[in-house]
Amino acid sequence: MSTVRPELYQEVKLYSNAREREKYDNLAELYSIIKTLQALEKAYIKDSITAKDYTGACSKMLEQYKVAFRQVKTEVSTLDEFVKRYKLEDCHAALERIREDRPITIPDDGGNTSKCVADIVSLFITVMDKLRLDIRAMDELHPDLKDLSESMSRMTTLPMNFEGRTKVQAWLTTFAGMAASDDLTDPQARQMLFDMDSAYNAFNRFLA
Repeated sequence: MSTVRPELYQEVKLYSNAREREKYDNLAELYSIIKTLQALEKAYIKDSITAKDYTGACSKMLEQYKVAFRQVKTEVSTLDEFVKRYKLEDCHAALERIREDRPITIPDDGGNTSKCVADIVSLFITVMDKLRLDIRAMDELHPDLKDLSESMSRMTTLPMNFEGRTKVQAWLTTFAGMAASDDLTDPQARQMLFDMDSAYNAFNRFLA
């Protein structure tokens, strides 16, 4: 009869302290972003997602990738090293998106326009996501809204009277009269989400 060895049934942990746990969490986050981006690219190729939804999601994920990669720079120095170590060579579409740093729906014009478009799309999505998550604090919404306004200003092809720019500026004016600790009321948050969605749709029509 074989001898039961309790130690063989013990859970094996990847980490032994909080610092090691954070390291593995950061690596896992980067891994999941690349895999999810690969799935998004395949969904777009199969026409399972609209160009508008794809552009917004891809732009946001590319920004998330940059943040996540900065968190693991002490572990891996390059994307190629990470891909080789964790066997992500099959994620060709995701890796191409990361290297080009733009959704496939945004043309490469060799200048700043494509970057402005990607930034604007990403910031629109970020602001709307925060509102949908019931984030109401002025100091949490204002920075992204300000960045959105500045990105629009840098896009020289966007008309000064573009309706999306007007809506964003109107909310910046509203925030200017609030303290950092103030929250939007529920009606204000609902109206802001409606305005941001309208502005985002207008921006997509402008790009079409």
